[in-house]
Amino acid sequence: MNANYPFQKSPRCKATSKRTRKPCQAPAVTGWKVCRFHGAGGGAPKGNANGMYRHGQYAGEAITERKAVAEMIRHVRRTLGDL
Repeated sequence: MNANYPFQKSPRCKATSKRTRKPCQAPAVTGWKVCRFHGAGGGAPKGNANGMYRHGQYAGEAITERKAVAEMIRHVRRTLGDL
């Protein structure tokens, strides 16, 4: 009844339980040091697959442009106010 399965010989998860302070003991995912429960293969996809695109509203160039437009508006209001 003692069959040797591949996961029995695989490296163990390096994560530690916060409650018991003991190692997880689950088999680690190939290429990772932790098991699937502790974050192996998790997280957001890299690059364009993530979908977290930036709009550029707070880019330096956009801020400078908005400040220039605001200054022109102030100048026009001062000029028209003197009429």
